[in-house]
Amino acid sequence: MNVFGVDIGGSGIKGAPVDLERGELAEPRHKVLTPHPATPDGVAGCVVEVVENFGWSGPVGVTFPGVVTGSTIRTAANVDKGWIGVDAGKLLGERLGGLPVTVLNDADAAGVAEMTFGAGRGRKGTVILLTLGTGIGSALFVDGRLVPNTELGHLELKGHDAEKRASTKAKEDEDLTWEHWARRVTKYLAHVEMLFSPELFIIGGGVSRKAEKFLPLIEDIRAEIVPAELQNNAGIVGAAMAARSS
Repeated sequence: MNVFGVDIGGSGIKGAPVDLERGELAEPRHKVLTPHPATPDGVAGCVVEVVENFGWSGPVGVTFPGVVTGSTIRTAANVDKGWIGVDAGKLLGERLGGLPVTVLNDADAAGVAEMTFGAGRGRKGTVILLTLGTGIGSALFVDGRLVPNTELGHLELKGHDAEKRASTKAKEDEDLTWEHWARRVTKYLAHVEMLFSPELFIIGGGVSRKAEKFLPLIEDIRAEIVPAELQNNAGIVGAAMAARSS
């Protein structure tokens, strides 16, 4: 069964039909740049462009980089604040000509996909997925069950939101070496580990494709640390899974 998934990020908006039997994209994804400012109207237009690129006419799952309750946006750290209070499911559904739209937090979507088809498959205990990108998203699982909207990227680290220090955007903006950035990520993981004592960290986001450059540099963390197996497609897969379940 194929269902469409869209992943809204701070830098790009990407989507594709997903084969939910295998947990894989059924076709190569289509990506457009996130507009700046990333207003509801601007982002909705990009979502429409991505979906219409495939001539899709069924249910659509959409991730959002912030807290989502029901389909209403509660926070918007890396997109325009005009999203706060918007019923994203209603807005996107109307812009897509009445297609049913399911909306959820982006890291939660990636986490559900990884727990079902990827690095977290079959794992019990406490598992935390962290997406390192424009910001830091988080998904917390206890014995396979999601605790939604955790937003651990906003924990304080050195007097700042952790994502301002340890995201891949921070690495790029400050031109950090892999070694320097890995030290920051290590401090962040140590803080999260102190709070939640997970058995497993899954590192997702686009940087997961380069895991060999930084994961070996992370030391003194008790939990196992692995890259996301679905890499940067996990959000698309998780969005499609949510749309099927709605």
